[in-house]
Amino acid sequence: MVARLSHNLGAGEAEAIALALELRADTLLMDERRGRIAAAAAGLKVIGLLGVLLEAKHQGAIPATKPVLDELISKGGMWLSTELYQQALRQAGE
Repeated sequence: MVARLSHNLGAGEAEAIALALELRADTLLMDERRGRIAAAAAGLKVIGLLGVLLEAKHQGAIPATKPVLDELISKGGMWLSTELYQQALRQAGE
């Protein structure tokens, strides 16, 4: 399976999808678009970092998503389009 998936994905994404299927994981954490599409096509539920942050905010684990996003962007090298950034803040109620 990894070899088949590796034709269209990086090794990390292919390995993560294969392992999630093997373990019958409830959810796979993945941000890479092609990997998310392939995982969903394989029947996996996929969540990305933004989804994790929004869930953390909704459950009260973090008080706000904006400071976390801003730090990930400024110090962690994360890139988000302005539209996606604003959408995430709206969904967080910020």
